[in-house]
Amino acid sequence: MASGTQRQNYTASDVILLLPKFGDLDSDIRFMSLVDLCNILNAGPPTLLQNDYNTTAKVIDCLLKSLDDTNGDVQSQALKSIGPLGLKAPPEILCPFMEKLTNLETTKSLDSSIPATATRTLVVSFPRPVTGIEPSKPARDAYSAISKVLIPRLLGYLVIPHGIKGLPEPPRGLLEIDPEKGTNVDAVDLLYETVRCFGPMLQDVEKQALQKRLTEILDDDHTGNIVKKKVVTVISILALYFSDNLLNKFISTTTDRFQDPDSTPEKRRLLISMLGSVARSIPRRLGPYIQHLASYVLHPLSRDYPNSDFEDFDEDGAGNQAMEDVKEAALITLEDFLASCSNEMRPFTSEALDAGLRYVVYDPSTALDDEDEEMDEMQSDDGEVNDEFGLEDEDFEEDAAMSEGDDSSWKIRRCAAKVLYTLISTRGSGDLLENGTLYERVAPILIKCFKEREESVRLEILSTLAALVRKTGEAGSAMTASHDDEGYASGSQIANSRKRRRGGSDASMFDTKVPMLSRDMVSPTESPSPTSGPCADLARLSSSIVRGVVKLLKQSSIVTKQATVTLLKDFVLVQHGGLTEHLGQIIDPLMDATRSSSTSFGVHGIISSGGAASATGNPLRIEALELLRAICDTHATRYLGPYMARIVPGMLLAVNDKYPKVSGEAISVAESVVKSITPPRSSGSEGQLQIYLENIFDTVLDVVRANETDLEVRQSAIHTLGTTLARSSGSNTSKLLPAAKRSQGMDVLQERLKNETTRVSAIQAIDSIVQSSMYKEELRPTWVQGISLELAGQLRKSDRNLRASSLVALKHLTGNPAALECLDNKTTESVAELVLPVIEVDSLGLLGLAMSVTADLAKLRPREVVENDLNRALCAIVVTPLTGTTLEGFLGLVEAIGTSGAGQPLMHMLLRDVGVSGDPGIVGSAIGTLLVSGGSSVLVSITDIMKELRHAQDDQRKCLALSILGEASLRLKQSSPLQPKDFLEHFNSKSDQVPRAAAVALGRAGAGNSTVYLPIILEGMENSEDMQLLLLHSVKEILQYANKSSIDLNSYTAEIWKKLMKISESEDNKAIGAECVGRLISIEPKRYLPSLQEYLQDPAPSVRGMAIQALRFALTDADETFDEVLKPLLTQMLSTMLNDAELENRRLALITLNAATQNKANLVLPHLSQLLPLVMKESELNPTLVREVQMGPFKHKVDDGLEIRKSAYETLHALMETAFPRMSASDLFDRVVAGLQDDHEIRMLCNLMLTKLTVLDPEETLRRLDSIAERYQGILSIKLKDNAVKQDVEKAQEANVDVLRVTVRLQTAFQGSLSSTGHTSAQIWKAYREWVGKEFKTQLQAAESSVKFQR
Repeated sequence: MASGTQRQNYTASDVILLLPKFGDLDSDIRFMSLVDLCNILNAGPPTLLQNDYNTTAKVIDCLLKSLDDTNGDVQSQALKSIGPLGLKAPPEILCPFMEKLTNLETTKSLDSSIPATATRTLVVSFPRPVTGIEPSKPARDAYSAISKVLIPRLLGYLVIPHGIKGLPEPPRGLLEIDPEKGTNVDAVDLLYETVRCFGPMLQDVEKQALQKRLTEILDDDHTGNIVKKKVVTVISILALYFSDNLLNKFISTTTDRFQDPDSTPEKRRLLISMLGSVARSIPRRLGPYIQHLASYVLHPLSRDYPNSDFEDFDEDGAGNQAMEDVKEAALITLEDFLASCSNEMRPFTSEALDAGLRYVVYDPSTALDDEDEEMDEMQSDDGEVNDEFGLEDEDFEEDAAMSEGDDSSWKIRRCAAKVLYTLISTRGSGDLLENGTLYERVAPILIKCFKEREESVRLEILSTLAALVRKTGEAGSAMTASHDDEGYASGSQIANSRKRRRGGSDASMFDTKVPMLSRDMVSPTESPSPTSGPCADLARLSSSIVRGVVKLLKQSSIVTKQATVTLLKDFVLVQHGGLTEHLGQIIDPLMDATRSSSTSFGVHGIISSGGAASATGNPLRIEALELLRAICDTHATRYLGPYMARIVPGMLLAVNDKYPKVSGEAISVAESVVKSITPPRSSGSEGQLQIYLENIFDTVLDVVRANETDLEVRQSAIHTLGTTLARSSGSNTSKLLPAAKRSQGMDVLQERLKNETTRVSAIQAIDSIVQSSMYKEELRPTWVQGISLELAGQLRKSDRNLRASSLVALKHLTGNPAALECLDNKTTESVAELVLPVIEVDSLGLLGLAMSVTADLAKLRPREVVENDLNRALCAIVVTPLTGTTLEGFLGLVEAIGTSGAGQPLMHMLLRDVGVSGDPGIVGSAIGTLLVSGGSSVLVSITDIMKELRHAQDDQRKCLALSILGEASLRLKQSSPLQPKDFLEHFNSKSDQVPRAAAVALGRAGAGNSTVYLPIILEGMENSEDMQLLLLHSVKEILQYANKSSIDLNSYTAEIWKKLMKISESEDNKAIGAECVGRLISIEPKRYLPSLQEYLQDPAPSVRGMAIQALRFALTDADETFDEVLKPLLTQMLSTMLNDAELENRRLALITLNAATQNKANLVLPHLSQLLPLVMKESELNPTLVREVQMGPFKHKVDDGLEIRKSAYETLHALMETAFPRMSASDLFDRVVAGLQDDHEIRMLCNLMLTKLTVLDPEETLRRLDSIAERYQGILSIKLKDNAVKQDVEKAQEANVDVLRVTVRLQTAFQGSLSSTGHTSAQIWKAYREWVGKEFKTQLQAAESSVKFQR
């Protein structure tokens, strides 16, 4: 049956038929019968043995005998059958089954772990409870058996009396300590699985008894270290389910044990390790106890610790090792405390820092007092590192032979380096970096430790210093624009540098991608070094860092070289250069690192890497090439020039490397070199540079042509080829490339444009060339015509990225006069026909560009472009809601058609076919634009529109006519024949639409002729409130246009300000008045911004609210002059707003802060520490704002603080994306996790934030998984009432889908960490994930598919 097909209708009789075979003399038959039994139990129905106690008992007896079988395969198959049998067995038989398993004695098998393994298999197979959810009946039955049988069997006594008298006492407990053998390790493993699976159901008395027994095992001297390590892990898992009272008792007992005067170093080490494991397991709950526990961890790391305790312990030398073990455990736990409870550890920062610095240079042969004195002497008065570091003429490897084989002090130094790394990671964005502590105390020590003889320690040292350098860069990058170049990570990914292997000490702990500077078109300039701050501190240490890394590059192993290069790359990118004076020292060893392992690494490098030079050398070469690219991007050409003779040959050698990643990175370096030796960064006239350029061109061209080249490498080469041709264009004084080579390269790009795999890269390369070629002789007409048709032809493809890239390149081509002149009539007509299908509503994202391209073509050859099909397409578009750049592109095309004299058919269609069917404002702007640009050729005049306005009967036609007149007056400016009265007379219309249209038209006309219109508008603002509101719209149009053009309003601004402030006091006028005030401030900030600050203190809440909104509008339209005035005022203004007594005003203040973060980040972020606590406070639920409202017979709770909390979370989200390095990750996670229990919209936003935090701070996200799991369980467990309305049902479904998607993302992101051996945290998350997989299987699969598709 084992080889046959699986049946689904098994019964107990099928099991009975197998029973005789279990005792067969043939082991193969016994094995196959167990296989058949396992198949039946797995495939059979849940009720297979539920009511057949006799058969179940016989099967159990047979399995017990099979577990003691002499054949190993039979034993293994019997173990596999234990779990399925436990799921099918009657609940009443679970207790006897478990009792027989735990008391099983193996007489035939040599494996004594079989009983514990079988019991563990049974426990793991049981249905498990989930924290926060009512356990199912099978889970309760399983726990009953565990509570009645397994726990007493482990402990040796009954923990919970079950009321049955006359039962024999339990046998000797499995966890009882044997005086000779110690504790059974298999029993500890069994307890681990029991607690992991059924921890939520264990009662406090059981947890306390188990914790007591585990503590006794730790105290026993006969128990081995392996068992004790496992016991510490079990305690950390058990602590997850401690009640508050039990946790308090556990901490109290632990502190008492620390204070025991008879405590040995071994016991002290175990206690300290246990605290570290518990900190990783329950960081949030352990936080309040840190102030009592930290001193016990820090005490062994103090200078006088060896002399204060265990003075007589080291007579035979064994005590020294015991002391070192205590110190190592203390450092590991200190790292756990700093990482898991960073806020609670702030009071102990000084002690933690002292410990890390003391033991990172720890050497048993040197007195600690002497080390402390060295630490004080390592820095001179001016902050420069002394030569006492030993970096001069020091062989970093020669000390390795001096180390003794039994010297394990390197473990302490490595742990100390990790402590410093964690301190930098958790506190490097705040006070320790800003006040200079990290650079004054930590950095000099780390640089000294470059000569560390143990490689794993040296790698940790380099990693720690690299983390400090990156943190310095984060502090600076938070105030500058993000850098977005290919090959390097974005600014937000700098924060990802926290992600590292906790236990690893190899080059893989370094980030292989770091942010790159934007590729400016000018040579990097030498900016004066800052006089203070982290960047200044780093600059002062640059010489010492370079001296150290040069030594490492020359003498170290491959992995150390890779870590060194990564450190140097971080240094270059953070300093935006910084190696000007040291290039002579760096270039030679760097170029050696870029060569293949067979030619660059000597015997020492190969031996150090274990002989696998080729396997480990390529990552080093890639890192070295990335560093070389960063150097070329950040240093001026005049400094790089002398070294090009060494850079270019080595780079070109790497371009032809057989490894694609090496070749691809080398091509990127070639692109950076091209930029550095060509105008405008270089004059390009030096003959040697031209030779370099031609060599690069030839090599890259060969890569592009080669069919065997890797696709990604070829795409990178195409991009570099385009850059080379582009940077050698536009100059009529020197020919950097011969015409033949240039023509050859352009033809290759045109050929690659026709290849599907390289088409996008070729388009981008051609785009660069077209933008840079300013002279007609640089572009062959046949080439321009060919690529124009090819680009336009791509617009019919379905690939949106391809269409967008093609349209952008086509726009740059038509926008370049030199290229546009190369188009003949036929090509122009063909391109216009190919672009026309994009001019439709369905292509809204590409519509603006397509119309702009068509406008350029229409200006050149209107007869070939302007046809009825184009006019019909424009008429179809004008009836849709157009805004922003799309509207500008539409009006630009209409103007181009009118200017060309071909606008009459379009005017006819707009008036006849469109008319009032579209938005009068958009249609009116189109007609008004065409009327002015086309002049008499359109056969329509302003007089005709005025007649239509007078005789129109319906409001829509009047609104359209007014819009046309307003747009025409704006464009005609002072030559417009219209007067203000022509618009004002329609203010009194009884229609709701006409007065508003007249007001907007009046404003647009006033923007074209402010000297005539503005005085009349200001005079009219003295009238009724209705008139004031309409005129506010007119003023808004004038001010909005004034921000975009050079209208001089200086003679009117004082009166406008006065009128606006008076009118805006009305509640009806506040919103539009605030917008006008904001736009006026952006025009004259020096005059009115201080006045606005005074209005923030006005006693009237409505006035303060108007002032807050006005600042928000001002931030969006401001220029550099505005920033200079705003800079000293903004922080105080925002602080005043956020502390406003009015709830609505504080909500508006949060929106304003959000706008300031997006538009004026450089002004806000330096003062974020003052503003962020106010935002955090508003994100908290305020019970005083929740009130109960009676609605008929029902009572309903209304939360007046909901809207302000939404705004607070939106602001936190915006700040997280722009200034995460300046935020406290712990505080932010507190708010995000709390928001998962808030209103539906806040939950959705917090889920989005959580997804992004997975990338920004993976370590903290991993620590918060348990808290997240508890919130998600609550959301998924919500059961709606049968009479729930449709809206509530849809919200619940949307919330569940969103939760499941985030669950999938989190599980995917941390799959490796969660499944790693020994990982004790996130146990609640694991249980939640299993529960979701069972209860929401179908929805979870849909979520997995959705997430996979989005990737």
